[in-house]
Amino acid sequence: MSLSAVLLAAGSTPTPTPSESPTVSVPSLQDAQESATNAASWVEQNWSTWLAIGLKVLLIMVIATVLRFAVRRAITKLIDRMNRAVQTSDGAASGGTALGSLLVNVERRRQRSQAIGSVLRSVASFIILGTAALMVLSAFQINLAPLLASAGVAGVAIGFGARNLVTDFLSGVFMILEDQYGVGDTIDAGVASGEVIEVGLRVTKLRGDQGEIWYVRNGEVKRIGNLSQGWATAGVDVTVRSDEDLDRLKATLAEVGEQMSKEEPWNEMLWSPIEILGLDSVLLDSMIIHLSAKTMPGKSLTVERELRWRVKRALDAAGIRIMGGATVAPEEEPEDPTAGMAAPSAYSNTGSPQAQAATPLVAPPAGAK
Repeated sequence: MSLSAVLLAAGSTPTPTPSESPTVSVPSLQDAQESATNAASWVEQNWSTWLAIGLKVLLIMVIATVLRFAVRRAITKLIDRMNRAVQTSDGAASGGTALGSLLVNVERRRQRSQAIGSVLRSVASFIILGTAALMVLSAFQINLAPLLASAGVAGVAIGFGARNLVTDFLSGVFMILEDQYGVGDTIDAGVASGEVIEVGLRVTKLRGDQGEIWYVRNGEVKRIGNLSQGWATAGVDVTVRSDEDLDRLKATLAEVGEQMSKEEPWNEMLWSPIEILGLDSVLLDSMIIHLSAKTMPGKSLTVERELRWRVKRALDAAGIRIMGGATVAPEEEPEDPTAGMAAPSAYSNTGSPQAQAATPLVAPPAGAK
């Protein structure tokens, strides 16, 4: 190869220099116009779908809000109507007397109505808003199957973990709906007893006989004894000697009951005449007569105390002796501690003649004559 051919080949191949850089392609106006056209076409194709989804979501929220407001207002009116109906029936039954005012417990009715209304409103709001939320997610084409499955598993886990709380809540709801007891009632809940001062969906507060406050979980209550519903029974036992005249005793007790029924405030507390039920038991030295009467709820102890007071005074005035308790044995003189001891013996004194005569003879020493 000749030198001219080599130089010609070297001149035809450009040699890159370090200062050279790759060229950057600048989008042209035509490219920008094409991109804008594609974006506008995509928006034009999907705007109707977006508008439909937005209108659907808005309609769901408006319907849920209106429905929730209407249901909550209907529940409130229903509770108010129930309260007015109960007040009217109580007023007609009592005739405007003081007894009727005692029977109508405004605080109890208010708390019960608030609890029932709160539970119903909360349940209605949860159902309506929960359904609306699921419908909104469905409108966005979201698959609800995994969400519902996860919610079910979480609900089961929470239910097992907080089963005591759920039990207390459900027991409180049914207790309030069934009106088992209320504020002002005296109840025996098994675990505690006393006057109800507050009723809640989870805990009931009781005031004990000594002034203590008991917090009883509604789920722990297995049975309830309400001492303030309906009527109570006052019972008094009168123990007298077995040789008393029964006719005179019965006439005296009947006069006490009749006089007590006519005096205030006992005529309002007694809901039936004081009855002499007869002899409960007859012993060799005593007999027991039982008196009974229906009283206003919670007033049985008060009536019993007053009736015992009047019976004691009437029997003392009639000369009839009341007996009770175990018979006291007559006091005996204490025994002499030395009575069981023998008389001192003369032999106990070593210096006495008897002791000297009874002393054994000493053997003579060996070798003595």
